[in-house]
Amino acid sequence: MERVSLQNHRFAAPIRSPICDTQTMTSRDKTLDQYHELMQINAVSHLLRAARETGLLDQLRGGQHTAEQLCNTLSLVPKPTQLLLDALNAIGIVEKYDDDYALSQAAQLLCQYDKDLGDHRWAKLSTRMLGKQTRTSVGGTEYFDQTAATQWVHTPAAMQAAEMLNVGGEGEVAGPKILDLGCGSAVWSCAMAHRDAQATITAVDFPGPLTASKSMAESIGLSERFTAIEADPASTELTAKPPLANDFDIVLVAQRLFALTPPEQTQLLNQAVSCLRPGGRLVVIDLFRGPTKPNLSESTEALKLEIETPGGAMKTLKEAESLLTDAGVGKIQFTFIAATRVNLGMMVAFKPA
Repeated sequence: MERVSLQNHRFAAPIRSPICDTQTMTSRDKTLDQYHELMQINAVSHLLRAARETGLLDQLRGGQHTAEQLCNTLSLVPKPTQLLLDALNAIGIVEKYDDDYALSQAAQLLCQYDKDLGDHRWAKLSTRMLGKQTRTSVGGTEYFDQTAATQWVHTPAAMQAAEMLNVGGEGEVAGPKILDLGCGSAVWSCAMAHRDAQATITAVDFPGPLTASKSMAESIGLSERFTAIEADPASTELTAKPPLANDFDIVLVAQRLFALTPPEQTQLLNQAVSCLRPGGRLVVIDLFRGPTKPNLSESTEALKLEIETPGGAMKTLKEAESLLTDAGVGKIQFTFIAATRVNLGMMVAFKPA
């Protein structure tokens, strides 16, 4: 076979359209970016777990420490520990002050409310998918307790919702009587009462969330205008002493309705409407399906309802409107709440006068 020398040999470049090249590179870049992002997300989750499992997070919750102190106290190998601290600093989990490391505020919140990074929740997903656990086996009030514990993160959204409702504004009832059915931490009703110095709140929920709601009311000086009732808000025979009146100006159902089974949803809405005065407003704040392709936030919230509640599910606007219409209210209006980081929307309806 004849040997061909490649020295000084010129290869002809293939002729390609500049437009095709640009499109190919753009598509390729997007794929590589997505691959890199997914690997980074997975890496971050392992960094956090390593910090938790080695005791770093718990140790730093107690105060600032140097890397050497952490290694000595926890019997850790210095080199990988230092590299992990560098990575945690890069993603904002720890902050560095000279030689000292401290937990960031975001990490403090993780340690307080989601110490296991939600593993207890997501461990159920594959079990549900494989049919090893049914929805009927999900019980208790864990979902509502967790919602109440972290509901304060929706404070900006609650303030925005109260503003959109014009509570305390011109043309609205002065000193409205607000019934918060399934109050959670009562962040939504407290934001309303904060806008009107004469407004009063009656909050109904299970013991865990009710404790959080009392703390919320006390923290912003609403204790004297806040009444707590321990009961299942979706009960067909909600008992209260004194009995709940039917003269509330606003009945609020926030982050509760769509986590219930269909029969419980009907019961809760009937309860809400029965407590409204004629012309009063029913306000439902919950997770609504968006009009476009579900994003990651919407998808994960829908999964939480699927694996953590016996029969909850996100609703489309049409489905939610049908529920409210069947409950006997009208003049239904809806808006997504821009200040929320999940698909929380607000549906408002009026009881016929």
